[in-house]
Amino acid sequence: MISRRSLLQAGGALVVALSAPAAAQVLADGDKALGKPLALTELDSFLAIHADGTATLYSGKVDLGTGLRIAYRQIAAEELGLASDRIRLIEGDTALTPNQGPTAGSTGIARGGIEIRQAAATARAALIGMAAEKLARPASELEAVDGEVRPIGGGTGIGFGALVGDRRFGLKVDPKAPIRPVADYRLVGRSLARPDVPAKVTGRHPYVHDFVLPGMLHARVVHPPAIGASLLAVDEATAGGARIVRIKDFLALVAEDEWTVVKALGTLKATWSDSRTLTGHETVPEAMRAGPFEGDEVVVRKGDPGPVLAAAKVLTGTFYWPMQTHGSMGPSCAVADVTSERATIWSASQSTHRFRETCARVLGLPVQAVRVIYLDGAGCYGMNGHDDAAADAALISRAVGRPVRVQWTRQDEHGWDPKGPPQLLSLTAALDDRGNIGAWRTEMWLPKATANLPNIPLIGPQAAGIVQTPGLSTGLISQNASPPYACPHVEVEVHWLKDAPLRPSNIRAPGKIANSFAVESFVDELAAAAGRDAVEFRLAGLSDPRGIDVVKRAARLMDWQSRPSPGPGGVGRGMAYVHYKFNETYVAIGMEVAVDRVSGAVKVQRIACAHDCGLMINPDAVRAQVEGNILQTLSRSLFEEVTFDRSRVTSLDWSSYPILTFPDVPKLLIDLVDRPNDPPLGAGEAAAAPVGAALANAIFDAVGVRLRSVPLTAERLKAAMG
Repeated sequence: MISRRSLLQAGGALVVALSAPAAAQVLADGDKALGKPLALTELDSFLAIHADGTATLYSGKVDLGTGLRIAYRQIAAEELGLASDRIRLIEGDTALTPNQGPTAGSTGIARGGIEIRQAAATARAALIGMAAEKLARPASELEAVDGEVRPIGGGTGIGFGALVGDRRFGLKVDPKAPIRPVADYRLVGRSLARPDVPAKVTGRHPYVHDFVLPGMLHARVVHPPAIGASLLAVDEATAGGARIVRIKDFLALVAEDEWTVVKALGTLKATWSDSRTLTGHETVPEAMRAGPFEGDEVVVRKGDPGPVLAAAKVLTGTFYWPMQTHGSMGPSCAVADVTSERATIWSASQSTHRFRETCARVLGLPVQAVRVIYLDGAGCYGMNGHDDAAADAALISRAVGRPVRVQWTRQDEHGWDPKGPPQLLSLTAALDDRGNIGAWRTEMWLPKATANLPNIPLIGPQAAGIVQTPGLSTGLISQNASPPYACPHVEVEVHWLKDAPLRPSNIRAPGKIANSFAVESFVDELAAAAGRDAVEFRLAGLSDPRGIDVVKRAARLMDWQSRPSPGPGGVGRGMAYVHYKFNETYVAIGMEVAVDRVSGAVKVQRIACAHDCGLMINPDAVRAQVEGNILQTLSRSLFEEVTFDRSRVTSLDWSSYPILTFPDVPKLLIDLVDRPNDPPLGAGEAAAAPVGAALANAIFDAVGVRLRSVPLTAERLKAAMG
């Protein structure tokens, strides 16, 4: 019988052997284009046509598992008139791709894809112009199709390779270059297969964890036992054959092989100072109300809710969303090759161009001397530990003068990655004499210092004593904190907290999930107080036809029968709706749950989702994103909360930080609204926003108890039911 260790060793060797050549080939092919334009205004920044008629597409945004690798090919191929499998994609390499901003905020298609479309449209017009000269025919009589320019209606054409193969266009991207009409689409709107999936399921896809460089060393960072602790002493005799790298309070172990480092991590004796700077996770809501604050901000004001709320019978509710970790399937990893003059870093960063600036600052190098190359990680949807691991690798590589691979452990990832910030919302509202929302007020307590690149305190450089500029990007976590329904008097005020309990970061749909959880739960309370059906109550307050449509569609999927909540008991249904950021995707979620009154256990049986993101480039990729949004947020709503004491995070594994498992997965009913004539909107975040509220509303409908703090655990529900 083969042992577990032998199996893992054999499997690991197989993955590396297969993955390293693939990654090396990507680099070798890409290096041929070094020195190409990178400005967003230049056509050659985005696209190259080769002599064999194939094309290379250069994208500053990256595919985090969202399907951009096929969607970008479809967009470019559609505009060019070329088969999508004739297009190669290079993504997230700061030496080769334009800076299109971070892959975040559901902007991969809505912004990145639109930039690619316009570049491809510019290229098509240029190719037709070149062919018009060679064929001595007006450009208006020619079309680009199947990789060549030929007369409309048929005839002898000229291939793209013969027109411009391996030469630069030398043109600006024309913002007015005509794009193909929707009626002519042959590729966009089709569910073409993702090119990366076969290699992923057969173990040949090059993840950053598998990447190997000649002469590469392996390293582990020794994190302190307490946040804020200082390194007092290290017993070098206990390093077990590994080399010690110490830079002030930054401590790492390095060796020729990974197993030597792993063993040394268990034997090394280091002495740290004590540190008790945290509040403990149980006291976070009270601490958020106490401050200190960086100021107050009224982010929404319509009418004057004060007099109405003072004169009416009001409903109130306080909702809390805790700190959560990204919980990536694999701990973070990175590879760096740093000398005194330059640095190349392979990272799963969602923002390689911004991270390049960070690395340059940390290493004291000119930005031009730093290259960051994207390789797939284990998933994140926000900043997990991958940028920290990359900074660790860069510091260690500079210290030892050789390429270094840093692999975090599960305990490193859960204990030290930036966390999704806590959010506290107090809501007050009143119904008018017709049972509609007459006035509404949201009061929020939110941390201001949500970390974001390039200005972010990475823990490795911070421990090494390198001065860093703290991040102050909130991640727009105050959005969707007011009702999307008709209300004459609305006010939303934020009390911005100076600090978060733990280092905060954007996590999928930053802020909008917690805010929608509060708003849509509270809307359900208002509907119940008015004795009205939850769907009818929402529809009565909506005027946007696309919003009305998704709510009706979700209700149909649920076979929703009109009645007020709570229901007869046992099995309950809930509804929630969001117009994401109030200017993007429309989503309605219906949910059916069964509740065991004895144990408090919640079994989610069905989830229905109606999703309208305008033009869908690849419907199957959109469906996968919607399903992922729903399941990930269901996990966050039912199970996930980072726990910590006065010194450290205590939820360091999957037992102390449980997530959704396969037996918990409910039946999913997805209705993707097809609107090909509307602009494409994001699908990477919006469907996450209503999930928590739909769940809480379904629980209320089942047992008549309202839970206002996540996670909605069996213990909390049992206690609430008495």
